[in-house]
Amino acid sequence: MPASDMSENITRLRSLTGIVVPLVTPVDENGKVDEGSVARLLESLHGSVSGFMPALSSGEGWKLSLAQWMDMVRYTVRHARGLPVLAGAELGYAPLIAGRAELAASLGADAIVVPPPFRTSDGTHHDIVEHFRAIAQESDLPLFAYCENVVSQWPLDAKELVDVCRLPGVVGVKESSGDEEFTRRVMSHGIDVPVFQGWEHLITKTPGTAGFIGSLANLEPQACLDALAEPTPDRQRVIDELSHRYGLAADDWYVHLKKELVARDILSTDRPVD
Repeated sequence: MPASDMSENITRLRSLTGIVVPLVTPVDENGKVDEGSVARLLESLHGSVSGFMPALSSGEGWKLSLAQWMDMVRYTVRHARGLPVLAGAELGYAPLIAGRAELAASLGADAIVVPPPFRTSDGTHHDIVEHFRAIAQESDLPLFAYCENVVSQWPLDAKELVDVCRLPGVVGVKESSGDEEFTRRVMSHGIDVPVFQGWEHLITKTPGTAGFIGSLANLEPQACLDALAEPTPDRQRVIDELSHRYGLAADDWYVHLKKELVARDILSTDRPVD
């Protein structure tokens, strides 16, 4: 991406607010990404959301083949109607993520979503700031930091995350620690990138976040937006009830999302990614 385009994209993404949807990955009976289902899903979300995040956790990003990943990013860009597309990269190794960023740029994505480095088999852990710095130096796209520790086994550290946010090319954070105090500590440092809450049960409990990026947004984006606009206990109860109804606490929450989307005639199958 030319430097002028990169700078413009960084500025645009750093002003992102509202609901960004971590999309499920619809596949057909043969395991291929189903473009028709992707198109219907995005059509059902337009008007309530600010952007799309394909191939992350709710999109079973850790299970996608390269072909499936490319198709999901490609179809999301094709049907996004100009809304930002932030392509997930559920990988723990910087050179592989930089490679995905190059592919995502060629497919028209606006940013690459980067998790922490994964803990190695011998128990050691790479420096998180250097992990993001290495990717930013090689990436053809801005970086959106994914703060999580379930897959990566990254020991959460607010100061490290703040240092990541201050790297050139980092444009936002999906803060999925699940700890409202951790979120508050990060935001207290006055970083100039948007921080999005990544858990439904905390939507109303971390005021000051730029928005919400969570699986419920695949089904109920307006309810999520209402909870952001009016962060009251009543709004949180609505979110909690919806999360319970759709089984979002289950280990295979993405399958529960797909079942409901099939019932709504949006997806053609509820098949998980093989």
